[in-house]
Amino acid sequence: MSRLFRPLLANAGFGRRVIACIGAAIGIALTMVVCAQVPWIEGDLPIIVAPLGASAVLVFAVPASPLAQPWPVVGGNILSTLVGVAAFQAIPNLTVAAGVAVGCAILVMSLCRCLHPPGGAAALTAVIGSAGIHDAGYAFAFAPVGINSIALVSIGMFYHRMTALSYPHEPAAPVAIAAAAEPGGIRPEDIDAALAETPDAFDIAPEDLTLLLERAEHFARVRWKK
Repeated sequence: MSRLFRPLLANAGFGRRVIACIGAAIGIALTMVVCAQVPWIEGDLPIIVAPLGASAVLVFAVPASPLAQPWPVVGGNILSTLVGVAAFQAIPNLTVAAGVAVGCAILVMSLCRCLHPPGGAAALTAVIGSAGIHDAGYAFAFAPVGINSIALVSIGMFYHRMTALSYPHEPAAPVAIAAAAEPGGIRPEDIDAALAETPDAFDIAPEDLTLLLERAEHFARVRWKK
């Protein structure tokens, strides 16, 4: 049973989790404070949309994830909401519209290189949301969704800088990695070849994966030389 409660993320110690919890709390609270000052977010529209809670988990708990970077957060949420609005307006059947919205949102985010899981929730919100959301139409994608996303990312950048974490994440340059690799070591092209053999997608940048494997190989060689 204890295996069920082991950390799912590598290098996710308790201290980092506490920092993520505090960051997410501050991020959501300040996003609401900022967005409450925007005069055109009024009526039945929420100050903050529910998918931002999921965005906060990514931005503050896994800031190195490709899915948590500023463009995926902002672009993913806005584009997905636009897709959701379009699906609601074009498809009379709510059930069909909900499925089409989420499926097409994934496609659009993938094509625009801004895949962001909360974007699926943003698309769904545009379909099953309140009458105020439906009345706002495409404007809902920009206020409050776009403003929420920009505010959260901005707060995330400042917070991670204060806590000495990199956000936006900057993976090691492939050229630098290859140059530093020991003879016979793992190269970026080796990672690309290995990834091409598996049908799975991994939530880590290839450059980060190359660096981790290269450093692991280095420590293994040091251990065997002792």
